[in-house]
Amino acid sequence: MNIWIVCYPTYWWSWIVATELGKALAKKWHNVHFISSSQPVRLDVYKENIHYHEVQAADYPLFEYLPYETALTSKLVDIAQHEQLDIMHVHYALPHASVAYMAQQILKEQGNYVPFVTTLHGTDITLVGQDASYEPVISFAIEHSDAVTSVSAYLKQATYDNFKVNKEIHVIPNFINFEYCDRFERNNELKTTFCPEWERLLVHVSNLRSVKRVEDVIHIFHWVLQKLPAKLLIVGDGPERTQLEKLSRDLHLSEHIHFLWKIKKVEKILKASDLFLLPSEQESFWLSALEAMAAWVPVVSSNAWWISEVNTHGISWYLANIGDIDAMTNYSLDILSDDNVLQNFRKQAHTQATNFCIDKILPRYEEVYTQLINT
Repeated sequence: MNIWIVCYPTYWWSWIVATELGKALAKKWHNVHFISSSQPVRLDVYKENIHYHEVQAADYPLFEYLPYETALTSKLVDIAQHEQLDIMHVHYALPHASVAYMAQQILKEQGNYVPFVTTLHGTDITLVGQDASYEPVISFAIEHSDAVTSVSAYLKQATYDNFKVNKEIHVIPNFINFEYCDRFERNNELKTTFCPEWERLLVHVSNLRSVKRVEDVIHIFHWVLQKLPAKLLIVGDGPERTQLEKLSRDLHLSEHIHFLWKIKKVEKILKASDLFLLPSEQESFWLSALEAMAAWVPVVSSNAWWISEVNTHGISWYLANIGDIDAMTNYSLDILSDDNVLQNFRKQAHTQATNFCIDKILPRYEEVYTQLINT
């Protein structure tokens, strides 16, 4: 098959899924065309059947904002006129689903019908897409997609609850590329950089928005530190960063907490860590936590949203109610205070993550593609 993949190039999870999916499809000798405003970070390999097309929106004085969606639509049409493409797969409904629909209609006028699949990832449904400025367009684009997938059953239900959509939605969970994760060995050198006395190393990775409850991470770490030597890494950037830095100073934790901004190869950080903290109040699919588990790092998290779809409490993960800092602290100490317990949780977390290996998930996308092409 010849497949277009449209995605954002930024550092967070929808682009990881899109890029790893495309690379996995290419390994099975599908021809894959990535289309984005800049090269996705993980698109760092050369294969004869992987192609990258950059979208450049013209910057005219007339425009206050660059007309990216129009440029992307034109790029899709242009590629289709020169390549025998079978299917479009757009990641993140806003604005890619509406762009795909417009490109499809232009191509249809030219006698070339190309079906498109829309994958819903999270805030395109649970937050941004519900804004009155976007909802009618998103509802229309989802309803007129040839196929729709979501990364969790929770997100599927949220779509039906909040949008005027009757379209069948296929749940295909996010996945882990173990081949990528296993490139990195246990990173003892990095561990000693942050923990010269071999303290326990806790980590949180997110875009530092209020729904991630990163203040809870700092409070949990504060109480853990009363019981055992530890350091905390906060990886990412976002609107809460300044407030979080102030909180760490107010609690006299500055020498124990490191803010690392955005890291392209977060797996290197995970391979040095002992525990992943994720107390979010809203997530559509916690891919960051799954990546931690794939790197042999146990997780303590809130029990929000879809979590029962992937986790087993007390075996691969510990769960607590949203905002229950005491419980999360106790669970963290339970894992970190005993080397044998920590090692058991490491093994169990990794085993659970293998259920979401890309080799198990990829055929489900191929089945969707095949059904559309043969219809």
